[in-house]
Amino acid sequence: MSSSRLRRSELSTPAHSTKMIAKAAASDADLVFLDLEDSVVPALKAPSRANIIDGLNTLDWGTKTRACRINPVSTQWCHGDLYEIVSAAGANLDVVIIPKVYGPRDVWFVDDLLTQLEMQFGLEVGKIGLEVLIEETQALSRVEEIAACSPRLEALILGVGDLSASQGIRLGHIGAASEGNHGYPGDVWHYARNRMIGAARANGLDAVDGPYGAISNPEGYEREASWAATLGSVGKWAIHPSQISIANEVFAPTTTEIERATAAVQAVQEAEAAGLGAASFQGMMIDAATARIFDAVLVRARLCGVA
Repeated sequence: MSSSRLRRSELSTPAHSTKMIAKAAASDADLVFLDLEDSVVPALKAPSRANIIDGLNTLDWGTKTRACRINPVSTQWCHGDLYEIVSAAGANLDVVIIPKVYGPRDVWFVDDLLTQLEMQFGLEVGKIGLEVLIEETQALSRVEEIAACSPRLEALILGVGDLSASQGIRLGHIGAASEGNHGYPGDVWHYARNRMIGAARANGLDAVDGPYGAISNPEGYEREASWAATLGSVGKWAIHPSQISIANEVFAPTTTEIERATAAVQAVQEAEAAGLGAASFQGMMIDAATARIFDAVLVRARLCGVA
């Protein structure tokens, strides 16, 4: 399902903390997900659902996308996460994030349960979108199949922390691609990023880069975000509020990019009006196929409110 939501920054917020939930609602993140999975210990998972319900129903979220990350479908909490939150706050929930997906059947379980709950509680069927974490080698090996498996799907997220463990990659911290990499000559995540982004784009989905654990290293976060943006990702997770502004800047077109894209599209349009198949632009030959690249820049600029 194609989505027009902004996902430059997706802020992770532990659901056990009402203070953090309130701060997240007031932040500049494009999307906030209230997390019931990795950031919440087992004893607090069920009680933390009430914090999500209260936050969704009472806080001012502005134009943010409101999301929650449920527990994996293989756990005893997944069904309860969905039932309690959708039944009490489904009207104020935009997206559910599914972790630890291994194949389409995991997505279908959540999709079908959401459909039943939307029907039961009088919500528009299909209103709640899905984002899926690609964080297991099994998921990466089937990412094209997963990307095409549900009309609710809006985005794929590269979850490099669990993927490191699943693949046996030796890294110093979550998201590091060039630090403590034991001499690996380049970005260890290039293949995974590129494959996931290609699968997402082929199915009209957004591709989102996952977390970067070294919150005291903004340069490292910016580097990883820039690499992901170059390959076609539209945003990145922020696990600390200090990372939000970096993501918002990296994944928004610059003034120079917007001006160049506008001029390029105009050049192609003028060439077509003159009966020509291509135009000369800044020393390059560009045509309709090239214009698609620049059109995408302008679409992103309008979404970001900078065009």
